[in-house]
This record gives sequence, C-alpha cells and structure tokens, in this order.
Amino acid sequence: MGKSEAPEAPRHAWRDNIEAITISIIMAVMLKYFVVEAYKIPTGSMQPTLMGNEETQIFDRILVDKLSYHFRDPQRWEVAVFKYPLDRSKNFIKRIVGVGPEELRVRFGDVWNRPDGDSEWKILRRTEPVQEETWKPLHLDALGDRAWKLEAPSSSNWSTDGETLTAGGPGSARYPQNGMVLDRYTDGYSLAVQSDIRKRPGIADNHPVGDLRLTGTVEARPELTLLTFEFREGNRRYQLNVPGPAASPDARPSIRAESLAERDLDLPDPRTALYDRAWKLEAGDEVSFSAQNLDDLLTLRVDGETLLELEIPAASDQTSSLYVRCEGGGADFDDLEVYRDIFYTSSHAKIAEWSGDWAIPAGHYVMLGDNTQDSSDSREWTLARYDWPGTDGVLRGNLRGQNENPRRVPGGAQGTELWFRDEWGELHHAPEYAVQQSNPASVEAPFVPREQITGRAVLVFWPLKLDRRLWRLQWIR
Repeated sequence: MGKSEAPEAPRHAWRDNIEAITISIIMAVMLKYFVVEAYKIPTGSMQPTLMGNEETQIFDRILVDKLSYHFRDPQRWEVAVFKYPLDRSKNFIKRIVGVGPEELRVRFGDVWNRPDGDSEWKILRRTEPVQEETWKPLHLDALGDRAWKLEAPSSSNWSTDGETLTAGGPGSARYPQNGMVLDRYTDGYSLAVQSDIRKRPGIADNHPVGDLRLTGTVEARPELTLLTFEFREGNRRYQLNVPGPAASPDARPSIRAESLAERDLDLPDPRTALYDRAWKLEAGDEVSFSAQNLDDLLTLRVDGETLLELEIPAASDQTSSLYVRCEGGGADFDDLEVYRDIFYTSSHAKIAEWSGDWAIPAGHYVMLGDNTQDSSDSREWTLARYDWPGTDGVLRGNLRGQNENPRRVPGGAQGTELWFRDEWGELHHAPEYAVQQSNPASVEAPFVPREQITGRAVLVFWPLKLDRRLWRLQWIR
C-alpha cells in the first residue's frame, strides 16, 4: 500500500489579500510608466484642443499613450508629453511642429519648413483631422462686432440673425461688419465659458488673421445665377464661385485669385481653377458648403465633396474679411459659422524677440502650443547660465522674466539673495553679489531631444460641468 500524500497547507485570507494588492501595485506601476497615464492640464497653452483655466475651473483630464513611442518616433502635429528640457522635474504638453533634421520658421502667422538639404521653404499644412481640432469658431452674433454687415440694395430684402442670412435678391453681406478679423484671445472657447475667460496682462491679440473658413447650408432661389464666397487678404481678392439655378447649362464652379494692388510681385497675374464639368445649384435644394483660405490654399466643398482647390502665393498683408454675394436672385443661408486658424506669432511678449529661423538637429523637435499667444513653448525657452558659488562648472536653468527664475529676495543677512531652479529642478540660493553670469549669460534652447518625449496625448475624458452644460469627452488630434 502506497504512502498517502500530505494535505495542502490551508491558505490564509491575509496572504491572498497581500498577493492581490502586490500584483495590483505592480500592474499599476507598469501601466503608468510603460502603457498609459492620466494627466491634468493646468494652463490654457493648448486651448482650444486642451483646456486649463482658473476662471472657469475647467481643467481637462487626459489619457496619455506611453507605449507607442517605444516602437516608433513621434510624428509632426501629434500632441506629446515630454520632460521640459530646462526643468526636467516638470512635464509639458505641446504639439510637435518641427522635426529634425530641418529648418523651421514662422512667417505670416503660418509655419514653414525647409528639410535638410533643400533650398526652398514650404508651408506646413496640418492633416485634416488635426485642422478640424484647431479651427477656432468666432461665434456669430447679430449685435456685436463679429456680425454680418448687409450691403444689399434695400429692394433686395436681405436680413440676418447671427447664424442665418436671408437674401431676398441680388446683393452682398460682409463679415465682420467692423474692421477685420483679429486673433482675439478668447477665440475657440465655447460660448458657455467665453465670457469668464480673462486675458492676462501683456498678451497681444491684435494680429490680423488671413486664414478663414465659412461653413453652413444654402438653399438657392430660382432666379440666382451666381453665388460667390469672397475672401479679402490685404490687397488681394479670392472668389469661390458656384453657379445658381438660373445660370447657363454649361456653367461650372470656379476659383479666381487676383491682386487689386498696382504691383504684387508674388501675384502679378490672376490665378484660376475651373471645375471639370458643368454643375450648378438646384432651386429649393438645401446643400452644405465650406469655403476657406487656409495655408495659401483656397478650397471649395459642397455636401462634403471637394470641388476645387487653388494654390496661391503667401500674402504679407494678413488683413482679412469675407463676403457672401448673390447675383440674379437670392438664397437662404443657415447654420453659418466663421472660423479662424491659429495665428502663430514668431516671438513671445513675455521674454524677447525670437532670433530667427530654427535649424533643428536630427533627433530633436520643436514644440508649439495651440494657444500661440499664451504658451511657454520653443519660441521663448531660454537657458540661463551662472558661475554659482559652491558648485562645479556652470549652473544652468530656465530663464523666466518678471523675477520668476532667478528670483531676487531682498533683506537677507548678507543682503539680497538670488534663488535659482536649475535644469534638474533643484533649487539653489546664494548672496547676489557672489553669483556671476557665465559667458554667454543666456542662450536660446528651443529643442526637445527624442529621449525626453514620453507619451502621446490621445483622449480628453473629463471634466463634466453640469452648470455649464459641458462634458469634455473627445479624441485628441
């Protein structure tokens, strides 16, 4: 007869709990450092894509994919999380705009690049999903300065109510009714919070913006011969034409770009694009449309289909407005929305003028905020350098104005002290008289090395603000 097996020792509940807790902690740590992590957005530097605002107490919570960049390099236009090169104790979230090796510049509110070895500068255009996220709605109203100005003859019986235009006959309407479109600081925020947003002192929002889009629906009346969406940019006129029901049977949509100035060396002769077949609006049919001037490309879409595109040379004068014109008869417009693009400024008001073009080395990136007016990004990053008592070599750290870093604290036993946080996040202090600026005292430091980019922002999942009828749930493009 064989020996009987010894019975298993009974497991204790406390042991099971310890094992479960230990495994949970390990999994949480693995997820946080290698797979996914949640972040809170503290500022508005990426508005409107991401929101962080003290006045409204809206701070987006986002999920960050930390796995993808272990298998591939970051790509242009992705929203990335990275260690701030001038203070690596902090994480920043910006959009990747420059990818080395290349040269990058900001010009006329747009971003241009010249790949390594190329001689010609080219405008950088976002992908369509990214552009949809970064258009800033201007929220039409019937009474404010961002409203339509009716220029139709009184007999045409035109009227407007914010997002509608009723054209009883031939005529036109202009937007905005006073002046031009500027990069107003609150553009892009929803109406539920816009009135609470406060612009900080020193923020400029007076740049004319040339890149505009108009969307909506139109129902043509039988007498309409031609519908024109016209963009003005400085002394230039861009006309996107759609034949109406009363147009000739062989009429075709077209785009025409011309200069109204005596001399325009970049656009000396008109440029045109013509649809490849006869096409016109049908009386009584409501269709959606989109007309835009974006990144030196004119685009006309009807019912989601791109009818025409026309490349145009860059315009140095970004002063802009747009018109809706009807010939022969009228039309009814609804759900009208005007948008403006991000206007990238080439310098930041808080620090100093940007020195020029960036020559980005291989394996390095330039980061810009979508809220170009109020973003601590590559345009302003400046590395301060000090010969600091008690340290070997040069102490380096983020140079911030307005007595932020370094910070002068008067009244110490040895007189005024200088407090300075270095590039590793460590805080140093010493009597001001003992600290010497190194040579050079400061250098521009606009680049983020590849190894400091830690993840890609993928989803906004919070907050839920019932009092403002706001739920921030969206993919990040």
